[in-house]
Amino acid sequence: MTTTPAGKPTASAPAPSGSAPSGSAPSGSGAYSSPLPTPRPHLGHALASEWTKLTSVRSTLWTLGSLVALVVGVGMLAVVETASRDYESLPYPAPALFGLMVGQLAVIVLGVLTISSEYGTGLIRTTLTAAPDRLRVLTAKYLVFGSVAFATTTCSVGFVGLWAAILHSGPAAGPHGLAEWAGALAGCAYVTLLGLLALAVGALVRHSAGAIAVMLGLVTMPPVLGSILMAWPVTSGVGSVVLRYNAPVGLFQLFGVQDGGVSGSTMPSDLAQITLLVLVTAGAVAASYAVVRRRDV
Repeated sequence: MTTTPAGKPTASAPAPSGSAPSGSAPSGSGAYSSPLPTPRPHLGHALASEWTKLTSVRSTLWTLGSLVALVVGVGMLAVVETASRDYESLPYPAPALFGLMVGQLAVIVLGVLTISSEYGTGLIRTTLTAAPDRLRVLTAKYLVFGSVAFATTTCSVGFVGLWAAILHSGPAAGPHGLAEWAGALAGCAYVTLLGLLALAVGALVRHSAGAIAVMLGLVTMPPVLGSILMAWPVTSGVGSVVLRYNAPVGLFQLFGVQDGGVSGSTMPSDLAQITLLVLVTAGAVAASYAVVRRRDV
Protein backbone atom coordinates (compact mmCIF):
# COMPACT_ATOMS: atom_id res chain seq x y z
CA MET A 1 0.00 0.00 0.00
CA THR A 2 1.38 3.42 -1.03
CA THR A 3 0.06 6.99 -0.63
CA THR A 4 -0.55 9.42 -3.49
CA PRO A 5 0.33 13.15 -3.23
CA ALA A 6 -3.36 13.82 -2.49
CA GLY A 7 -3.18 11.56 0.52
CA LYS A 8 -5.29 8.76 -0.98
CA PRO A 9 -3.99 5.24 -0.46
CA THR A 10 -3.42 3.09 -3.57
CA ALA A 11 -2.62 -0.63 -3.95
CA SER A 12 0.95 -1.64 -4.75
CA ALA A 13 1.68 -3.87 -7.75
CA PRO A 14 2.08 -7.49 -6.70
CA ALA A 15 5.57 -8.93 -6.81
CA PRO A 16 6.29 -11.38 -9.66
CA SER A 17 5.59 -14.97 -8.77
CA GLY A 18 8.66 -16.83 -7.53
CA SER A 19 10.85 -13.74 -7.06
CA ALA A 20 12.79 -13.32 -3.86
CA PRO A 21 12.34 -10.33 -1.55
CA SER A 22 14.66 -7.40 -2.10
CA GLY A 23 18.07 -7.82 -0.39
CA SER A 24 17.84 -11.62 -0.04
CA ALA A 25 19.61 -14.34 -1.99
CA PRO A 26 17.60 -16.15 -4.67
CA SER A 27 16.04 -19.30 -3.35
CA GLY A 28 15.80 -22.54 -5.28
CA SER A 29 15.79 -26.24 -4.81
CA GLY A 30 18.97 -26.88 -6.91
CA ALA A 31 22.60 -26.62 -5.78
CA TYR A 32 24.69 -23.54 -6.38
CA SER A 33 26.27 -23.41 -9.84
CA SER A 34 29.33 -21.18 -10.30
CA PRO A 35 29.31 -18.98 -13.39
CA LEU A 36 33.08 -19.60 -13.71
CA PRO A 37 34.39 -22.71 -15.49
CA THR A 38 35.30 -25.44 -13.02
CA PRO A 39 37.21 -28.16 -14.91
CA ARG A 40 37.94 -31.43 -13.21
CA PRO A 41 41.49 -31.38 -11.73
CA HIS A 42 44.00 -33.54 -13.57
CA LEU A 43 47.72 -34.17 -13.77
CA GLY A 44 48.24 -31.25 -16.16
CA HIS A 45 47.16 -28.80 -13.48
CA ALA A 46 49.62 -30.32 -11.00
CA LEU A 47 52.40 -30.18 -13.60
CA ALA A 48 51.73 -26.50 -14.26
CA SER A 49 51.76 -25.77 -10.54
CA GLU A 50 55.04 -27.62 -9.94
CA TRP A 51 56.64 -25.98 -12.96
CA THR A 52 55.69 -22.55 -11.59
CA LYS A 53 57.10 -23.36 -8.18
CA LEU A 54 60.33 -24.83 -9.54
CA THR A 55 61.06 -21.95 -11.91
CA SER A 56 60.08 -19.13 -9.55
CA VAL A 57 62.50 -19.83 -6.68
CA ARG A 58 66.13 -18.74 -6.58
CA SER A 59 67.41 -22.14 -5.47
CA THR A 60 66.69 -23.53 -8.93
CA LEU A 61 68.72 -20.80 -10.60
CA TRP A 62 71.65 -21.23 -8.24
CA THR A 63 71.80 -25.03 -8.33
CA LEU A 64 71.29 -25.48 -12.07
CA GLY A 65 73.48 -22.47 -12.77
CA SER A 66 76.31 -24.01 -10.77
CA LEU A 67 75.80 -27.31 -12.63
CA VAL A 68 76.12 -25.61 -16.01
CA ALA A 69 79.10 -23.51 -14.87
CA LEU A 70 80.96 -26.55 -13.58
CA VAL A 71 80.26 -28.89 -16.48
CA VAL A 72 80.72 -26.36 -19.27
CA GLY A 73 83.45 -24.23 -17.67
CA VAL A 74 85.67 -27.03 -16.39
CA GLY A 75 84.92 -29.19 -19.44
CA MET A 76 85.98 -26.49 -21.89
CA LEU A 77 89.22 -25.93 -20.00
CA ALA A 78 89.90 -29.66 -20.08
CA VAL A 79 89.28 -29.75 -23.83
CA VAL A 80 91.73 -26.91 -24.40
CA GLU A 81 94.40 -28.69 -22.37
CA THR A 82 94.08 -31.97 -24.31
CA ALA A 83 95.49 -32.92 -27.69
CA SER A 84 93.80 -34.68 -30.59
CA ARG A 85 95.73 -37.90 -29.97
CA ASP A 86 94.20 -38.11 -26.47
CA TYR A 87 90.85 -38.88 -28.08
CA GLU A 88 92.07 -42.05 -29.71
CA SER A 89 90.97 -43.85 -26.54
CA LEU A 90 88.53 -41.29 -25.11
CA PRO A 91 85.10 -40.22 -26.37
CA TYR A 92 84.49 -36.57 -27.09
CA PRO A 93 82.06 -36.06 -24.15
CA ALA A 94 84.61 -37.45 -21.65
CA PRO A 95 85.98 -34.01 -20.58
CA ALA A 96 82.52 -33.14 -19.25
CA LEU A 97 83.15 -35.68 -16.47
CA PHE A 98 85.58 -33.31 -14.73
CA GLY A 99 82.78 -30.87 -13.97
CA LEU A 100 79.96 -33.41 -13.75
CA MET A 101 81.57 -35.29 -10.88
CA VAL A 102 81.02 -32.18 -8.74
CA GLY A 103 78.02 -30.84 -10.65
CA GLN A 104 75.98 -33.92 -9.82
CA LEU A 105 75.84 -32.64 -6.25
CA ALA A 106 73.87 -29.63 -7.50
CA VAL A 107 71.28 -31.97 -9.04
CA ILE A 108 71.07 -33.87 -5.77
CA VAL A 109 70.60 -30.68 -3.73
CA LEU A 110 67.88 -29.42 -6.08
CA GLY A 111 66.12 -32.78 -5.92
CA VAL A 112 65.96 -32.57 -2.13
CA LEU A 113 64.86 -28.92 -2.09
CA THR A 114 62.08 -29.59 -4.62
CA ILE A 115 60.00 -31.11 -1.84
CA SER A 116 61.77 -30.52 1.50
CA SER A 117 61.60 -26.73 1.16
CA GLU A 118 57.79 -26.93 1.10
CA TYR A 119 57.80 -28.81 4.38
CA GLY A 120 60.23 -26.30 5.87
CA THR A 121 58.16 -23.24 4.92
CA GLY A 122 54.74 -24.82 5.45
CA LEU A 123 53.79 -24.35 1.79
CA ILE A 124 53.02 -28.06 1.61
CA ARG A 125 49.78 -27.39 3.53
CA THR A 126 48.65 -24.92 0.87
CA THR A 127 49.69 -27.31 -1.90
CA LEU A 128 47.73 -30.25 -0.50
CA THR A 129 44.73 -28.05 0.28
CA ALA A 130 44.57 -26.87 -3.32
CA ALA A 131 45.33 -30.37 -4.65
CA PRO A 132 44.21 -32.98 -2.13
CA ASP A 133 45.38 -35.87 -4.33
CA ARG A 134 48.82 -36.29 -2.79
CA LEU A 135 50.01 -38.96 -5.22
CA ARG A 136 49.22 -36.69 -8.16
CA VAL A 137 51.22 -33.86 -6.59
CA LEU A 138 54.19 -36.14 -5.93
CA THR A 139 54.04 -37.54 -9.46
CA ALA A 140 54.08 -34.01 -10.87
CA LYS A 141 57.16 -33.19 -8.78
CA TYR A 142 59.01 -36.24 -10.12
CA LEU A 143 58.09 -35.49 -13.73
CA VAL A 144 58.90 -31.76 -13.66
CA PHE A 145 62.15 -32.10 -11.75
CA GLY A 146 63.31 -35.12 -13.78
CA SER A 147 62.67 -33.34 -17.08
CA VAL A 148 64.45 -30.15 -16.02
CA ALA A 149 67.45 -31.99 -14.54
CA PHE A 150 67.86 -34.28 -17.55
CA ALA A 151 67.55 -31.44 -20.08
CA THR A 152 70.05 -29.23 -18.24
CA THR A 153 72.59 -32.02 -17.76
CA THR A 154 72.28 -33.24 -21.35
CA CYS A 155 72.69 -29.77 -22.86
CA SER A 156 75.75 -29.05 -20.71
CA VAL A 157 77.45 -32.36 -21.51
CA GLY A 158 76.51 -32.09 -25.18
CA PHE A 159 78.04 -28.62 -25.43
CA VAL A 160 81.35 -29.87 -24.03
CA GLY A 161 81.30 -32.87 -26.38
CA LEU A 162 80.68 -30.66 -29.40
CA TRP A 163 83.45 -28.30 -28.27
CA ALA A 164 85.87 -31.24 -28.11
CA ALA A 165 84.73 -32.55 -31.49
CA ILE A 166 85.27 -29.14 -33.11
CA LEU A 167 88.73 -28.58 -31.67
CA HIS A 168 90.00 -32.15 -32.07
CA SER A 169 88.30 -33.52 -35.16
CA GLY A 170 91.47 -34.29 -37.10
CA PRO A 171 92.71 -37.74 -38.14
CA ALA A 172 94.90 -37.94 -35.04
CA ALA A 173 91.78 -38.23 -32.87
CA GLY A 174 90.80 -41.53 -34.47
CA PRO A 175 87.29 -42.68 -35.42
CA HIS A 176 84.27 -41.76 -33.30
CA GLY A 177 80.72 -43.07 -33.56
CA LEU A 178 77.28 -42.56 -32.07
CA ALA A 179 77.92 -45.12 -29.34
CA GLU A 180 79.99 -42.69 -27.28
CA TRP A 181 77.22 -40.08 -27.48
CA ALA A 182 74.69 -42.71 -26.39
CA GLY A 183 76.93 -43.52 -23.42
CA ALA A 184 77.09 -39.84 -22.47
CA LEU A 185 73.30 -39.65 -22.72
CA ALA A 186 73.07 -42.65 -20.39
CA GLY A 187 75.44 -40.85 -18.02
CA CYS A 188 73.11 -37.84 -17.99
CA ALA A 189 70.22 -40.18 -17.21
CA TYR A 190 72.34 -41.64 -14.39
CA VAL A 191 72.78 -38.19 -12.83
CA THR A 192 69.05 -37.52 -13.24
CA LEU A 193 68.29 -40.77 -11.41
CA LEU A 194 70.48 -39.57 -8.55
CA GLY A 195 68.38 -36.41 -8.43
CA LEU A 196 65.14 -38.41 -8.40
CA LEU A 197 66.56 -40.54 -5.60
CA ALA A 198 67.33 -37.33 -3.72
CA LEU A 199 63.75 -36.14 -4.22
CA ALA A 200 62.45 -39.44 -2.84
CA VAL A 201 64.75 -39.19 0.18
CA GLY A 202 63.55 -35.62 0.72
CA ALA A 203 59.94 -36.85 0.72
CA LEU A 204 60.84 -39.51 3.28
CA VAL A 205 62.98 -37.35 5.57
CA ARG A 206 61.08 -34.03 5.10
CA HIS A 207 64.16 -32.09 6.19
CA SER A 208 66.56 -30.38 3.79
CA ALA A 209 69.80 -30.74 5.74
CA GLY A 210 69.06 -34.33 6.75
CA ALA A 211 68.13 -35.47 3.25
CA ILE A 212 71.17 -33.77 1.68
CA ALA A 213 73.42 -35.42 4.27
CA VAL A 214 71.94 -38.84 3.45
CA MET A 215 72.48 -38.34 -0.29
CA LEU A 216 76.03 -37.06 0.14
CA GLY A 217 76.77 -40.15 2.17
CA LEU A 218 75.33 -42.43 -0.51
CA VAL A 219 77.42 -40.79 -3.24
CA THR A 220 80.73 -40.08 -1.51
CA MET A 221 81.05 -42.81 1.11
CA PRO A 222 81.12 -46.01 -1.03
CA PRO A 223 84.54 -45.28 -2.62
CA VAL A 224 86.02 -44.46 0.79
CA LEU A 225 84.35 -47.40 2.51
CA GLY A 226 85.41 -49.78 -0.26
CA SER A 227 89.03 -48.70 0.05
CA ILE A 228 88.94 -49.23 3.80
CA LEU A 229 87.38 -52.69 3.45
CA MET A 230 89.99 -53.67 0.86
CA ALA A 231 92.71 -53.19 3.48
CA TRP A 232 91.66 -56.35 5.40
CA PRO A 233 91.71 -59.78 3.75
CA VAL A 234 88.48 -60.81 5.47
CA THR A 235 86.48 -57.93 3.99
CA SER A 236 88.40 -57.49 0.75
CA GLY A 237 85.66 -59.21 -1.26
CA VAL A 238 83.00 -56.86 0.04
CA GLY A 239 85.27 -53.89 -0.50
CA SER A 240 85.86 -54.91 -4.12
CA VAL A 241 82.10 -55.03 -4.77
CA VAL A 242 81.58 -51.64 -3.13
CA LEU A 243 84.34 -50.13 -5.25
CA ARG A 244 82.85 -51.52 -8.45
CA TYR A 245 79.26 -50.45 -7.78
CA ASN A 246 79.02 -46.77 -6.85
CA ALA A 247 78.03 -43.51 -8.48
CA PRO A 248 81.48 -42.19 -9.50
CA VAL A 249 82.53 -45.49 -11.08
CA GLY A 250 79.18 -45.78 -12.83
CA LEU A 251 79.62 -42.35 -14.41
CA PHE A 252 83.15 -43.16 -15.56
CA GLN A 253 81.97 -46.33 -17.23
CA LEU A 254 78.98 -44.77 -18.95
CA PHE A 255 81.17 -42.00 -20.34
CA GLY A 256 83.62 -44.51 -21.77
CA VAL A 257 86.37 -44.43 -19.12
CA GLN A 258 86.11 -48.13 -18.44
CA ASP A 259 88.38 -48.66 -15.44
CA GLY A 260 86.68 -45.93 -13.42
CA GLY A 261 89.81 -45.53 -11.37
CA VAL A 262 89.56 -49.11 -10.04
CA SER A 263 92.57 -51.06 -11.21
CA GLY A 264 93.07 -54.79 -10.95
CA SER A 265 89.36 -55.69 -10.86
CA THR A 266 86.78 -56.83 -13.36
CA MET A 267 84.37 -53.99 -13.93
CA PRO A 268 80.61 -54.61 -14.30
CA SER A 269 78.84 -53.72 -17.50
CA ASP A 270 77.21 -50.36 -18.09
CA LEU A 271 73.80 -52.03 -17.92
CA ALA A 272 74.57 -53.49 -14.50
CA GLN A 273 75.58 -50.09 -13.15
CA ILE A 274 72.50 -48.24 -14.32
CA THR A 275 70.18 -51.15 -13.44
CA LEU A 276 71.39 -51.06 -9.84
CA LEU A 277 70.66 -47.36 -9.57
CA VAL A 278 67.25 -47.82 -11.22
CA LEU A 279 66.32 -50.49 -8.65
CA VAL A 280 67.48 -48.38 -5.70
CA THR A 281 65.67 -45.29 -7.01
CA ALA A 282 62.50 -47.26 -7.74
CA GLY A 283 62.46 -48.61 -4.20
CA ALA A 284 62.90 -45.14 -2.71
CA VAL A 285 60.20 -43.67 -4.98
CA ALA A 286 57.75 -46.43 -4.03
CA ALA A 287 58.47 -45.80 -0.34
CA SER A 288 57.91 -42.06 -0.83
CA TYR A 289 54.48 -42.69 -2.37
CA ALA A 290 53.49 -44.95 0.53
CA VAL A 291 54.70 -42.50 3.18
CA VAL A 292 53.29 -39.32 1.60
CA ARG A 293 49.91 -40.99 1.15
CA ARG A 294 49.40 -41.98 4.77
CA ARG A 295 51.47 -39.45 6.73
CA ASP A 296 49.97 -36.15 7.81
CA VAL A 297 51.70 -32.87 7.07
